[in-house]
Amino acid sequence: MSYIVSIGKYVGMMKEVFSKPERFKVYYTRTISEINTIGINSAGIVAILSVFMGAVIALQTASNMDSPLLPKYTIGYITRSSTILEFSPTIISLILAGKVGSNIASEIGTMKVTEQIDALEIMGVNSLSFLVLPKIIAAVFFFPFLIIFSMGLSILGGYYSVTASGLASHEEFVYGVRAFFKTSDIIYALVKTCVFAFIIVSVSSFYGYYTKGGALDVGTSSTHAVVWSSIVILLTNFVLTQLILM
Repeated sequence: MSYIVSIGKYVGMMKEVFSKPERFKVYYTRTISEINTIGINSAGIVAILSVFMGAVIALQTASNMDSPLLPKYTIGYITRSSTILEFSPTIISLILAGKVGSNIASEIGTMKVTEQIDALEIMGVNSLSFLVLPKIIAAVFFFPFLIIFSMGLSILGGYYSVTASGLASHEEFVYGVRAFFKTSDIIYALVKTCVFAFIIVSVSSFYGYYTKGGALDVGTSSTHAVVWSSIVILLTNFVLTQLILM
């Protein structure tokens, strides 16, 4: 029963979030600020994870190619396909759920328990729209750029790992990366990314906004935000894969 109540509260919250903004200039300024906080500040961890993720995918693929019938370019092909279809959009989104989601839940939760949100309401400001909408717009807009950045670095990481270790030549890996490429794979990955970005921000904001108690409860809300964002991302990933690829 509590899950049904939570879903109802979440739907009601999103209705308030997407109500018409009062002052577009304020929302524009906040959105630019959130792009920097949510997106640009996450580029470093995305870069590090992507390089090593691509390197591991390529090395594991190369080490498991026991059959002489498999051409060497298969390493590049599998690295590209795995990175674009699953690892970059899903794994990086799960990492961002931990970094960005916990930050959002903590920020809004702290404002809730210190009654800053109540002060906004008293001043006649739609606190949900003011706090959450710029974050959603920033994440949905900028996360696809992070994922494209991640795809490129993952493939580069895979390239340097196998060419430096002599498991494949430059020509073989590049040919594999280019072989059987479909633009629809990129579109599929970016659609997933936008949905995941919305989930991360909205779920984290939900747990932050409905925090009750003190500092300890803010930490609990942050933990719940990360856990449930990750669960919903994995469930949505399964559904989107069935709808788009099958």
